Order: sequence, then C-alpha cells, then structure tokens
Amino acid sequence: MQNIDNALLELPAELVTRDQDILSSYLTDFRRQYTGATTALLRPRHTADVQTIIRVCAKHRVGIVPQGGNTSYCTAATPNADGRELLISLEKMNRLRDLDKENLSVTADAGMILADLQRAADEAGLLLPLALGSQQSCRLGGNLSTNAGGINVVRYGMTRDLVLGLEAVLPDGSIYSELNPLRKNNSGYDVKQLFIGAEGTLGIITGVSLKLMRKSCQTITAFLAVRDISSLSAILNAAQIQSGEAITSFEYISSASLNLLLTAKKHLRHPLPDESEHYVVLEAATVSPILNLEECMNALLAELLESGMIGDGTIAASQQQRAALWYLRESIPEAEVHHGGSVKHDIAVRTSRLSAFIESASRLVKKHRDDAILSIYGHVGDGNVHFNIVPPIGIDQNAFKDRVEREISPEIYQLAFEMGGTFSAEYGIGRVKLDLLRRYGAEGKTHIMERIKTAIDPRGILNPGKVIP
Repeated sequence: MQNIDNALLELPAELVTRDQDILSSYLTDFRRQYTGATTALLRPRHTADVQTIIRVCAKHRVGIVPQGGNTSYCTAATPNADGRELLISLEKMNRLRDLDKENLSVTADAGMILADLQRAADEAGLLLPLALGSQQSCRLGGNLSTNAGGINVVRYGMTRDLVLGLEAVLPDGSIYSELNPLRKNNSGYDVKQLFIGAEGTLGIITGVSLKLMRKSCQTITAFLAVRDISSLSAILNAAQIQSGEAITSFEYISSASLNLLLTAKKHLRHPLPDESEHYVVLEAATVSPILNLEECMNALLAELLESGMIGDGTIAASQQQRAALWYLRESIPEAEVHHGGSVKHDIAVRTSRLSAFIESASRLVKKHRDDAILSIYGHVGDGNVHFNIVPPIGIDQNAFKDRVEREISPEIYQLAFEMGGTFSAEYGIGRVKLDLLRRYGAEGKTHIMERIKTAIDPRGILNPGKVIP
C-alpha cells in the first residue's frame, strides 16, 4: 500500500477525502451485492484536476476506479475489496458548459446529473431524449461509459447515437478533446466511440456534447392489454405506421411484474378494469402542430381492438395520468427489491424474435422451478427485455438465487445466444459478466478489446478488472 500513500502525498489535499464515514457511501454497488474498499476518494473540480490525479496515479502505478452516480448493475463503479485502488468521483464537475438552441446541442461536464441536464434543455424549450429510471442520480459520464439505453431508444437510439463530441483524460494524463458539437466530422477515426461503453477502462470522460431535439407539442400515452404476446411486433408495426413513425416508447410489462408492484404499493390502482397476461405502455410524440396525434392513436386502438390483438386500452387524459402510467413501468425494479430482489437477465434479441424468446425462456424456468415468479418487462421497441426471476414467498431467498444463477441463468444466456441475441443489452459488463463475455462475445472481439486496452492503458490503471477478461 506504500504506492497509494506516496500518490496521495503528491495530490492536492483539497482533492482527497479519507474520512471512512464519507467513503462508506461510495463503496457498495447499486444492487448491494458487492462492497469494495479504498484508502481515499478523489473528487476533482475540473478537467485539469483529473489530469493531475491520473498522472500521479500512473507514476505510482495505482489503480483508479471512476464512479458517476453509482447506479451500475454490474459493479463497474465499485473498487476491489483489497483496498489497492483509489476511487474518483466527478460529482463536483457538474457545469453546463454550453447550450446552442439553433444547433440543437448541449455541452456539459461529465459529472452533471442526467435529470439536471434534461431540465436545462426543457427550460430552453428543447428535449434531451436520453431518459432512464435512474436519471435523478446517474451522471453523464456513467451514461456514456455504459452506453445507457432507456425508454426512448426506439426513436432516438442509445446514448452513443446522441453523442456529438467528447472530452476524456487518458491513462498517461494527456487529454483527448473533440467537444465541438458537429453533425459531420469525417476527419479520420471516430475516436470518441472508443470511450462510449468502455466503462472507464480507456479514459475518464470529463465532458460531452449531446444532440438535443425540439420539444414535442403533442404527446399521447396509452396503456394496452395485449391478448397474445406473439403480437407484440405487429402492434409496434401498426403503431409506427398509424402515428407516422412518432412512437418514442414501446414498453412491455408482464402481469407478474405489475402484480408485484400493486402488492408492494397498495395505494396504486390497475389502469384497466380487467387483468391481462401482457401489457404495453406506448407513447407517441410530435413537434408538428398540424398532425392530429390523438386522432392517430384513437384509430390505432380501434384497429387493434377490431383485430383482436388487444383486449382493452386506455389513453392518458392528462399529464397526471401520463405520469401515473409511467410510474407503473419505472417502479417495477423497486417492487422486485420489496419482494426480496431478483436474478436479473439483461437480454436483447431481434424485435421479431422477442416474443419467442420470452415464451421459450419462461418455459425453461418453469421446468426447473414452477414456483418462480417471472418479472418480465422491457424496451420491446429495441428488442431489450429484462427477464428477471424473483424468489417465491416463504423460502430461503439467497439459496434460491444461488441455484437460479448456477442452474438456470446459463440456459437463459445460451437460449439468447442461439437466437442471435446478447447477454448484455444495456447494463454493460463490469466485473460480474466477464465470463459471459468470454463465452458469448463476438468472435475475435475480446482479443481486439485486449489489444486496444494494452495500447491505450499499458499499465492497466484505469478501472482494473472490469470489461476486459
């Protein structure tokens, strides 16, 4: 540990926090499955501070773990338990650097909370389409480092699709800065894409320029009871056609997931009079004051009811009702925690195969454990489903989860692989999915990743033990 002590002696005292009471809140991952250790927390105030920290740590060969809002599901932002790594938080780097309304772009520090940037865009009459359940606490650097998804991917894409420019400090303390928010820049390799999804293993992102959109003047939100899960793709197709490609969100909720939530929060009410096995939260938005979006959505519901693809549906009549429908979708993870937590599977397959995957994976689980509760929900519009297994009431929950992870999860991942899908749609790799990357990563991908890591971070000081097996 002498190298850590030497590094800390060289760093400006105002950047270093050693108080263990403060440190404790940074050391356990979001799902409370892993607790690390560290001698100190480093909190830079600007990019130059990050450069200083990395140069000193590189000199003494000290590992650095970057942390944004600490919302990773894969322990990507948690230091190792041996205490041989320092933790760096960009929470003090939260400035809005520039907002260009005419260019539809915004530039901000990587430590800015996503919801704060959403509000800044909204106050300017614009929209930042990146929207996540953790947006009140997650930070931009973490969003980029994990290539976050969210509820609007079906129309606006993943985080990487919204990035115009990026600034990052490299493992030798030098800086890569290409923050100009240009729509076209064909001057060689698109270097910024290396850092998006790299989970802090190639550089520490300190600033970002993002696309903004014009704020919609019409938004329609519907909650549909779907008769047969196999019709999900057909419903999405009909919705996109009827709305003129105005669909921003198309979210699936299983009856089990909704019932977990209604049981956990007794004050909530079911949006429809009768229960169904499957539900969809659908939202469409347009900036056009001419297009009658309400008429389009009413026509869609009439078509779906007449075809028998849905049994019932409701359209939010107010912003309050819209918020209530989205609360149901966004609170499902909280409901799982209330019931003892779950074994999570972050799966993506082609949208055309999503229904088949859910049905096959459900049969697979029930073959092993007929009493398992399947909490299934996700972003149907982009083929991403959260296929989670919740322990039944009255059993040893830890033993149940251990058995699921040991016996059932491998079969679920194998099924996704055989259907041309992936084991990590939006959560990333972190520490917990390294074995899955070895087994199911694209052929040659791990080798290329290792070569990139070695070339950029030859001493291996940035987020050691994450992403790269």
